[in-house]
Amino acid sequence: MLMVGPPGSGKSMLAQRFAGLLPPMSTQEALESAAVASLAGRFSLEHWGQRPTCAPHHSASAVALVGGGSPPRPGEISLAHHGVLFLDELPEFPRAALEALREPLESGHIRISRAAMQSEFPARFQLIGAMNPCPCGFLGHPTQACRDTPDQIARYQGKLSGPLLDRIDLHVEVPALPPHDLLRGEAGEPSAAVRERVQAARQRAQTRQGTTNQALAGQALDRQVNAEPAALKFLHTAAARLGWSARSTHRALRVARTIADLAGMDAVGVGHVAEAVQYRRVFRAGT
Repeated sequence: MLMVGPPGSGKSMLAQRFAGLLPPMSTQEALESAAVASLAGRFSLEHWGQRPTCAPHHSASAVALVGGGSPPRPGEISLAHHGVLFLDELPEFPRAALEALREPLESGHIRISRAAMQSEFPARFQLIGAMNPCPCGFLGHPTQACRDTPDQIARYQGKLSGPLLDRIDLHVEVPALPPHDLLRGEAGEPSAAVRERVQAARQRAQTRQGTTNQALAGQALDRQVNAEPAALKFLHTAAARLGWSARSTHRALRVARTIADLAGMDAVGVGHVAEAVQYRRVFRAGT
């Protein structure tokens, strides 16, 4: 997920709470997470069974992010295994570090090759990115004027490559709240209630297909998505008009399947697909 919004809109706060919405770790997941943490000297018994949240600074190198060295050691993406990797100020990360995320986002592991040896570390994590819409941060702000030129905005957004954006399922705008709503707004839904819905949706997927929706691909996705003909027609039309790649289309379909599971529906309808398309905002590098 990529959150785009002005400074102070709550992007970092939301990201830090994301791990609390995920289902509890299984024993196998907890063992894998603890094993990777032990390799880096970060294991703590007090954190056993808790999904990790790793938030490296944007000055982190590609080696620090994906792992490396001699002998090879796990990086932040492996330390976030079965948890959350939060990258704040996403465009400020080195280009090489961001591009190194592309393979593990697809495969769930990272292979590091050196002259003397080759090592493979797990890296199945939830990527949460946050960024300002422009260098000054106030593009589209209701009260503050943006000071940047169109060229400056294009260069800033262009730091994120198209292939990387293609692998991010949800592009979400996080607008700034007016002071009145911020100070006197009603309390939101607690994390515990959201977590219950997430657990129920994941259980529906596990019962139906024996795996999570994220792992569906190829024929398995075609068999398990159970989309209505009108929903598939809507998706094909949207993908053609928006110029989506096959990866983007399949990712939107998996998101729609998950939305249907959250709603307790067996079939994916037009509404579920429309919501998934909306989440893949037309945010492209350089625009």
